Amino acid sequence: MKNQIQNDIVVLAIETSCDETSVAVVKNGREVLSNIIASQVEIHQKFGGVVPEVASRKHIENINPIIQKALDEAGISLESIDVIGVTYGPGLVGALLVGISSAKAIAFSRKIPLVGVNHIEGHIFANFIEHKNLEPPFISLIVSGGHTHLVYVKDYGKYQIMGKTRDDAAGEAFDKIARALKLGYPGGPIIDKLAQKGNKNAVEFPRAYLEEGSFDFSFSGLKSAVLNYLNSCNQKGINIIIEDVAASFQQSVIEVLVNKTIKAAIDKGVKTVTLAGGVAANSELRNLMVEQSKREGIDVKFPSKELCTDNAAMIGVTAYYNYIRGEIADLELNSVPNLKIC
Repeated sequence: MKNQIQNDIVVLAIETSCDETSVAVVKNGREVLSNIIASQVEIHQKFGGVVPEVASRKHIENINPIIQKALDEAGISLESIDVIGVTYGPGLVGALLVGISSAKAIAFSRKIPLVGVNHIEGHIFANFIEHKNLEPPFISLIVSGGHTHLVYVKDYGKYQIMGKTRDDAAGEAFDKIARALKLGYPGGPIIDKLAQKGNKNAVEFPRAYLEEGSFDFSFSGLKSAVLNYLNSCNQKGINIIIEDVAASFQQSVIEVLVNKTIKAAIDKGVKTVTLAGGVAANSELRNLMVEQSKREGIDVKFPSKELCTDNAAMIGVTAYYNYIRGEIADLELNSVPNLKIC
């Protein structure tokens, strides 16, 4: 779908699915006028993970000031907004409701369209912001703390899930191993940094490819293998080199992610692969994906690290394309914590 809308369409987008309060202003689907993100990482670090009730309360405190800040940075007022886009799932129910309630209030008071956005779809669309010429079809690997999906993007809004995790999401596995190594939260960036100093071949951890032809993922067995290795070393008095464990664990995860993604692209006959989600910021995942894709003549695209995290810019882009397809929500829009992409 090419942009055939003649007049500018300005979207105010709200994202509150987990622990980031984010508001953005996006024009015509690919031009980001502002993208404000208020992170709660420091608040949740002492708990070792996101506490839903705490996240919801902080969203309530943040949402109105962040909306105003996004408008100010974009240099516009609410009167200039044409569409309101908001994440309505998947995510934490209380957190989602804060964003949805704010979006409904603005849509009602301004009498402008309200567009609900799937958070996972938003991650895919983050790639459109910095890659202006990107068009479907392509394969997208969405990897985050809550999701690991391999999606064939046939067209805007048309998807086929080729594979997904059967247990832990990739980011969840990173966080659990980081916790076992007493590294802190969030675990992904810490392990990525440590792994750069370690030997990725030091410990032979399993790669779960599952049954032949499957594009699904499974990381629970790998997680157990790492925990067993750590327990065995402790019982035998063997010194644990944390950098080597981090590098070996990370390599086991990303090899499976990369190999299955490239296989999916070959299977569908597409020449473009995109990365999306928080784990898409992992340096070794990016490097290995680019390296192995080149051998197959496949182009790899990924967002900047800021756009890999939860952000409203990606929600604004998705809302724009939903809107021009006529996908308008009513004021009965509610949160769907387990919302599927298709």
